[in-house]
Amino acid sequence: MLLITPYPRLVSPLLATKSTPESSFTRRARASSSSSSSSSSYHWPFLTPKRRLNGFKLKSATVPGDVESGSLVKGLKLGGMFGVWYLLNIYYNIFNKQVLRVFPYPATVTAFQLGCGTLMISIMWLLKLHPRPKVTPSQLPAILQLAAAHTLGNLLTNVSLGRVNVSFTHTIKAMEPFFTVLFSVLLLGEWPSLWIVCSLLPIVAGVSLASFTEASFNWIGFCSAMASNVTNQSRNVLSKKFMVEKEALDNINLFSIITIISFVLLVPVAILIDGFKFTPSHLQLATSQGLTVKEFCLMSLLAGVCLHSYQQVSYMILEMVSPVTHSVGNCVKRVVVIASSILFFKTPVSPLNSIGTATALAGVYLYTRAKRIKPNPNSKSS
Repeated sequence: MLLITPYPRLVSPLLATKSTPESSFTRRARASSSSSSSSSSYHWPFLTPKRRLNGFKLKSATVPGDVESGSLVKGLKLGGMFGVWYLLNIYYNIFNKQVLRVFPYPATVTAFQLGCGTLMISIMWLLKLHPRPKVTPSQLPAILQLAAAHTLGNLLTNVSLGRVNVSFTHTIKAMEPFFTVLFSVLLLGEWPSLWIVCSLLPIVAGVSLASFTEASFNWIGFCSAMASNVTNQSRNVLSKKFMVEKEALDNINLFSIITIISFVLLVPVAILIDGFKFTPSHLQLATSQGLTVKEFCLMSLLAGVCLHSYQQVSYMILEMVSPVTHSVGNCVKRVVVIASSILFFKTPVSPLNSIGTATALAGVYLYTRAKRIKPNPNSKSS
């Protein structure tokens, strides 16, 4: 009796024993199968490796495309955020300058603007547009430092904007890199490289030339803008440090808490410095200088909304990019704000003033480029 399996290539090991002789049909089937197998492997010796190689090549070719498309989307998103940052900053400076012209109380104006931001944050949390933060006691000291720097930075900037032109305030604020390097040497003992020192020279020279030729120059506006450089730069550095810590708050909640604390801190200070100025008589005095009550209230509200919005976008960008890239964007923002304020307010600018402003901004750009140059380890060891 012959045992014929339906699949000759898969002969059961129990049947293929020495005691059972192999039939001629089984031998012919097995020989035919092996010959077809050998012939196929002879005619297609690189079939399987080729498929694997193609598969590998296809995968390696698609990964850069995915990365490139992801980078393109991220670049477009980041470019859009920079555009919104600049646009909101332009409108803030225009609205804020018009308010401070007729209502020369910078502490009260700043407190009102921070109050607008606090209201926007409360609505955001109430409507659950963003989850509420959970602040731990260990986070409070760092948050209070940020809030104090944020309060002083906004207050001093408004003091300067109330005293001098918008373009001159932002020209002075271009000296932020100088104060960064100075405090790094004094407090941290970190000495700058030769390239960074060389980039600071045109910044100082440009701001000095712009100051000497500025028609609206006065010492209160100049010193308050210089002081805002210190507070704003320290806020940015501390914020970046706080964002990368474990269990850190996200950028929206961090900025929201800072804004609320700043509002609470500044309200009593504003009342102590300016007194209570939101009275009908003070509003009439403000509106007697060219604005109606409706226009004054609308511009004050829009300035507060623009301030909170552009600073929130700035925090979002700071979380996505390095401080050097953020500084480059800040430098370009100053160029845009200075140019737009000159055009809107028709500020008279002398040729020497223009040269000084351009020199200072060019120095800021060179500083950001010098920050990217890594020091040579050989020279440091020698």
